[in-house]
Amino acid sequence: MTAKKREEEDARVGDIGGEFALIKRLTESQQITDPDVIIGVGDDCAVIYKDDDTYLLVTADMMVEDDHFSRVWYTPEQVGGKLVESNVSDIVSMGGAPRHGIISMSLPAQTTLSFFDRLYEGIYASARRHGLSIIGGDTTRGDNLVLNLTLIGEVKRTLLRTRAMAREGDLICVTGTLGKSMGGLRMLMSGTGGDRSGHLEPRARTWEEAHVIAAHAHAMIDVSDGLASEVAHICEQSDTGAVIYRGMIPLAPAAVTAAEALHESAYDYALYGGEDFELVFTIPEREVDALRAEFDDFTIVGRVTARSEGTALVIDGTREPLREGFDHFL
Repeated sequence: MTAKKREEEDARVGDIGGEFALIKRLTESQQITDPDVIIGVGDDCAVIYKDDDTYLLVTADMMVEDDHFSRVWYTPEQVGGKLVESNVSDIVSMGGAPRHGIISMSLPAQTTLSFFDRLYEGIYASARRHGLSIIGGDTTRGDNLVLNLTLIGEVKRTLLRTRAMAREGDLICVTGTLGKSMGGLRMLMSGTGGDRSGHLEPRARTWEEAHVIAAHAHAMIDVSDGLASEVAHICEQSDTGAVIYRGMIPLAPAAVTAAEALHESAYDYALYGGEDFELVFTIPEREVDALRAEFDDFTIVGRVTARSEGTALVIDGTREPLREGFDHFL
């Protein structure tokens, strides 16, 4: 065995450039020949042909105890709700409506029936909010509590929105406010008082809201890994650059409260924290007024530029490279 081969075999997943480098390594040799697969790996959902008017959307998201949640802070109901909301966010970010979910889980043997029942109370409450049905799954015993939800949705062909649809000159917008999840997490970690609900009880945007946005927007993605990462994903897939104006980012009150108490940056929470499950979308300037007439809970934070300009963050008039956000393996 050569030294280079030995080095490759000893390398860890965190050594190759993070989560998305790992995904690329696992999928780059795969050739999808099924003509019904419209989009495979590379977006918030896989897209599969259903009929001439409708596509199916399929996504899966996993939650691991003491990584994505802690029972010290979360109630069982909150754990179940977060599992559903994080998956729904992927479906609506592509203009779709969630329909059916399948849950698989690894449960420690000491898991109580009370915890299990309350977990599903949270799952079902969130499912009802979004009009989806849990139709099956699998359970097994394991050392750690691990939950996985595979969600199937539908989108009208004309309303499908992906990361690859941004166009140079589009405005970059975000729904709601950002930093609330990281702000809540920092309050929990430090014992600081304030609103922690943005972290403990995140809420995805609804399909009805996403449908209205999609009718006017080009590209769309949800904020799961921070605004910076999501903008970078759009630029990579759309072959564009982008500029974000930090002072225009709408900050959640929980982010401001936590940052002030801990002498940190609420803007960093918004840019690099993640799990806000808001929507980032790009839109032609001519469509902004029409969208505001139907849905006005969004803020313009930047503009799509030429690929050659890269991705930049402007702070008080000073331009600097836009760093990427959270990565599971870095």
